[in-house]
Amino acid sequence: MSRKREIIIIGSGLGGLCCGAILAKYGYDVLVCESHNLAGGCAHGFRYKGFKFDSGPSLYSGLSYSPSSNPLRQVLDLVGEDIEWKNYDNWGCWLPEGYFDIAVGADNFHNLLLQLRGEEAGRQWRKLQEVMKPLGEASMAIPVQAFRYDLGAVFTLFPHFSSMIPYLFSAKKLTGNFGAIMDEVVEDEFIRNWLDLLCFMLSGLPAHGTSAAEMAFMFAEWYRPDVTLDYPVGGSEAIVDALIRGLKKNGGELILSSHVAEIIIEKNQAKGVRLSNDEEIKATKAVISNASIWDTLALIPEGMLDSEYGSKSEKTPINPSFMHLHLGIDGKDIPNDLPCHHMIVNDWQRGVTAPQNVIAVSIPSLLDSSLAPPGKHSIHVYTPATEPYELWADLNPNSPEYQEMKEMRSQPMWEALARFIPDIKERCEVKLVGTPLTHERFLRRYRGTYGAAWKAGESLFAPATTPVKNLYCCGDSTFPGIGVPAVAASGIMTANTVANIFQQWKFWH
Repeated sequence: MSRKREIIIIGSGLGGLCCGAILAKYGYDVLVCESHNLAGGCAHGFRYKGFKFDSGPSLYSGLSYSPSSNPLRQVLDLVGEDIEWKNYDNWGCWLPEGYFDIAVGADNFHNLLLQLRGEEAGRQWRKLQEVMKPLGEASMAIPVQAFRYDLGAVFTLFPHFSSMIPYLFSAKKLTGNFGAIMDEVVEDEFIRNWLDLLCFMLSGLPAHGTSAAEMAFMFAEWYRPDVTLDYPVGGSEAIVDALIRGLKKNGGELILSSHVAEIIIEKNQAKGVRLSNDEEIKATKAVISNASIWDTLALIPEGMLDSEYGSKSEKTPINPSFMHLHLGIDGKDIPNDLPCHHMIVNDWQRGVTAPQNVIAVSIPSLLDSSLAPPGKHSIHVYTPATEPYELWADLNPNSPEYQEMKEMRSQPMWEALARFIPDIKERCEVKLVGTPLTHERFLRRYRGTYGAAWKAGESLFAPATTPVKNLYCCGDSTFPGIGVPAVAASGIMTANTVANIFQQWKFWH
């Protein structure tokens, strides 16, 4: 069986859905193929015994208002879709120094520093805010929708050049790593640890590996007056559903449980895909992979890819994987003002990237009661990109050894929860434990990885283009990298590269 489409996208992660929705808006015939029976990739949601869970990201900002600097919000605006949002401004931080209810905003962290560390720490933080302000402005001086990965960028970027002139010096710093900027301004140990934590939660790397541009965006978003954080009613699945609506309303199609087994390449040109059921779907314009770089390479027939490009891609440094707890609990007597997000750091000296040292907790049902049955709460706990795949590689998921390992490696997450819900195990009605093998299986992620671990200032994430004609990539293996804003930006830039500059101008100006 064979059929034709103009554009085929492999994977329905946020990057792939953003790319597909934009290209459908541009007028292309788009087909998105998803292996799983649920769309969304790492951001998909799922239901279990009356509880609804996020599989991945749950901390969002810059999405509940428009215009916004968040690329995901820009895509939603372009395709005319929105979501109901719940706003909040704080999260609970359980640090070696104690518990802190930390709020976003221009002054809140500064005020905490004055109480905890004194005037000098407050001065250093204010100085860092001053340094980051022009960098944040520079990072937004040219909108992401003006970018593309071909010579057409000369024309699409040129109208914005004058707005960039005041920030030329700042723009140079954006290409480096944030740690170098931090070193110039911050000496206080607590602030440096805090910045390492923020960087790690954004990129999977500490300050000296995280892009200055990514942190400039975060400072511009989080440390300004009257800012709030956003949570989508219905969970992350609501964002996925909005992008799917944007795709379908413009004639695009999504097919689930449709695993791409191979990218068809003829005479160094991508011609389509072959599904695991041997069905071939031809692509007359482009094939775009939203899979990781390693998983994309596995889809290319041997000998069909430039050896230098393939070798470099295979050697891409890799972030570790995750442990997850998805819990449904009895919510009796849990206060409504409990922060919906918590961050636990056990020991600064071990570093934020040490296994089981940093634990994130999300209780979104505190904001959106529809995520759990009445009187209950849904909880997602995870060790963010610190779980070694090597511990699990040789285990059979059906073996007693695997179950024992799950029980042992999940204990730090239970202990983290017990800090503010002491009787968590007695309350628990639903318990799901996820491992790197879970990530690998359900998300089709090579070694269950969080993504590429390129260190800013040393190397850049790969562009959307590849040596194979009409084969492109988007998502967290592609510039600008890991994180929801970054993958949405990659979707925009890849869509623009596939399209012509007139379509780009028509819809973004």
